[in-house]
Amino acid sequence: MIGVVVVDDEPMVCAHLRTILGASGEIEVVGEAHDGAAAVEAVLRFRPDVVLMDLRMPGVDGLTAIERIAAHRSPPVIVALTTFDADHYVIRALRAGAAGFLLKSTPPEDLVELVRVAADGHTVMSAAATRRLVAAATGRDPARDRHPARLEELTERETEVLACLGEGLSNAQIARRLCLSEATVKGHVSRLLEKLQCANRTQAGLIAYESLLDEKARAATVNGSPGPGSR
Repeated sequence: MIGVVVVDDEPMVCAHLRTILGASGEIEVVGEAHDGAAAVEAVLRFRPDVVLMDLRMPGVDGLTAIERIAAHRSPPVIVALTTFDADHYVIRALRAGAAGFLLKSTPPEDLVELVRVAADGHTVMSAAATRRLVAAATGRDPARDRHPARLEELTERETEVLACLGEGLSNAQIARRLCLSEATVKGHVSRLLEKLQCANRTQAGLIAYESLLDEKARAATVNGSPGPGSR
């Protein structure tokens, strides 16, 4: 069973999520919370696999709660819940440690499948939605100024893998695209996360988007893929 904590300041939303997820037979809502402070306590108490986190709540909001939970030694997968996919709060949530986001209007059958995907360690958000989010994000994140220097530390192969993360690809999909084993891809992902100082692959994918790596990768594919000697 996949243990889930749902967090929303609207009890009706929590009840709705509990009903949908519980009906799957594979997911159990082990706890719920109605503000960020209670969410942190619920995670410590119930040790869930996944947390569905509303971002806009009174008191301690979802962004603060995500930061606190992500700082735990073995944090659960955190998925932001939002009403609009162009909400700039989502970008901040992803940078804070969320592994993806779901719209509250997600159909029930899709919601169950996406929670399964999140529990397996994959990103849960569409590439198109992420592009809109990055384009709509306001202000300047100081961390972005360090991207070029960090990217220079990557090998050519790690850069290719990062570009794939920017497209939301799983390790298996990256392995097929780059003709590598999944174990090799996993190793590349681990090393590039360390070099880029990213908590998870979603944060690395954001760097790829902001640096336009995915567009460069597609251009390289059109003009001729790197040879087998690439790292």
